[in-house]
Amino acid sequence: MRFLIALALISFSIVANAQTKADTVHFLREAAELYDLDFTEAEADSMIGNIMGNLQIYKGMHKTLPTNDIPLPFAFNPVPYGMNKQKMNQTVSLPFVANIRLPKNKTDLAFYSIPELAGLIRSKQITSVELTRFFIERLKKWGDTLECVITLTEDTAMAQARRADEEIKAGKYRGVLHGIPYGLKDLFAVKGYKTTWGSTPYKDQHVDEDAYVYKRLRHAGAVLCAKLSLGALAFNNKWFGGETRNPWNLKQGSSGSSAGSAAAVVAGLLPFTIGTETLGSIVSPSTRCGATGLRPTFGSISRSGAMVLCWSLDKAGPICRSAEDCAIVFNYIHGTDGKDYGSVDQKFNYDGVVNFKQLRIAYAENYFKRLAPDAPERKVLEVYKSLGAALKPVEFPDSSVYPVNLISIILNAESAAAFDELTRTNRDDLIERQDKGFWPNSFRAARFIPAVEYINANRYRYNLCKAINEFMKDYDVVIVPSFAGRQLSITNLTGHPVVVMPMGFNQNGSPLSITLIGNLFDEATILAAAKAYQDKTDFNKKHPEVFKN
Repeated sequence: MRFLIALALISFSIVANAQTKADTVHFLREAAELYDLDFTEAEADSMIGNIMGNLQIYKGMHKTLPTNDIPLPFAFNPVPYGMNKQKMNQTVSLPFVANIRLPKNKTDLAFYSIPELAGLIRSKQITSVELTRFFIERLKKWGDTLECVITLTEDTAMAQARRADEEIKAGKYRGVLHGIPYGLKDLFAVKGYKTTWGSTPYKDQHVDEDAYVYKRLRHAGAVLCAKLSLGALAFNNKWFGGETRNPWNLKQGSSGSSAGSAAAVVAGLLPFTIGTETLGSIVSPSTRCGATGLRPTFGSISRSGAMVLCWSLDKAGPICRSAEDCAIVFNYIHGTDGKDYGSVDQKFNYDGVVNFKQLRIAYAENYFKRLAPDAPERKVLEVYKSLGAALKPVEFPDSSVYPVNLISIILNAESAAAFDELTRTNRDDLIERQDKGFWPNSFRAARFIPAVEYINANRYRYNLCKAINEFMKDYDVVIVPSFAGRQLSITNLTGHPVVVMPMGFNQNGSPLSITLIGNLFDEATILAAAKAYQDKTDFNKKHPEVFKN
């Protein structure tokens, strides 16, 4: 507020007397204190002309307000200078279950894996049309209960399913996703349908574009059944139509912001979904709902056609019921179309096999030692030991490399720029929450983040990237409690991939998760390690009772 007053006084001082100019200088010096700066009277006086000149530039820029889809022509690169992350291309193993049979109870199909469903389709025991109708009916039956569906794409789904059946009948089998239904978080554009971003100002918005992720899945023969809920503008689980629910506890929200994506998969409304993460939006709802989520390396999937929240932090990824399903989906959607400055093409050499004698696997002892002796996270370590893993206790770099909250500066500055038009037109008053902790207030407050501080925050981020890559070079997998310490913020800033998967339940019956961190662009290793754990345990195979009918 004092800074706004200062700007107003600057304008007035041009035609006012010397006393008003002295007041302006005083206010400028006071405002500078908000930015941890100290200017002399002479320095403040000299700044007035520059500030007024900048103001005229701002006014010129604001004659047309930037829409969310205008790209930032710069890109964050998680790979520090001198590191080479290119890999040789190897054969990717994407299995389907050949000896699978239709269940006696058709409802059991709701929780079949992608390889099982692919086996049924490929052996012609069920058609894509039949399978799609099955999941459409489940979406209609349970979507309102979970408040997880924004738009049912039934017409498109049935057309895509019919096309899949025709192609398979003609011998043109596209692979394990051919004919498999799925859902998209409703920040991905699909022509002919609303793309609401979960918030009232955009609830009737149509984007005349098909998102890269949607195009890749359509090419794979997958069948889009629904656009799913997200917390308003990718924050938490409250959207303009309600509050998405946790399938294990309908009195509890599903967390967010990939709220509907996680809830729909766990409740058996869809075999897989696509979510996004900027700071916890795959990890958090996957934990709350008991899903398996892959937050890939930053830049491994093009975000073209998706809502921008933060250019240097947004990541798309699959939410499924198993690590193997995540690997299958990621195989089809990773890469770039050249429309996203931050995305690249990298190899994904997945075969689902782990040699625990060669795997360099560690656990963050500094996080684990804070846990109770009987904490479920410790049992995860025991499972890996039983598989032959030689677990090494390590000190995960935390406050030593991340002493200040850089992600807050970067995320708030970029998101405020992405939604500049919303703030300047006052349509932010329509957003579902108006408390101090939600977007309207943070967008406004971010206007007072200096460009210099934003740039320097990213320079410190570069040092953080070097530190974490130096730490990770000795390990293929690092096991961490999902929300311990600062690792969630750190790995989102550095762009490292993680798999989050269920590992048990708390006393209230809600799912708990564990997280595996991997090296940049090495999703294959952490997915294979997660699959090994899930082959040995049954936590990802447990489903909420209410949705078993």
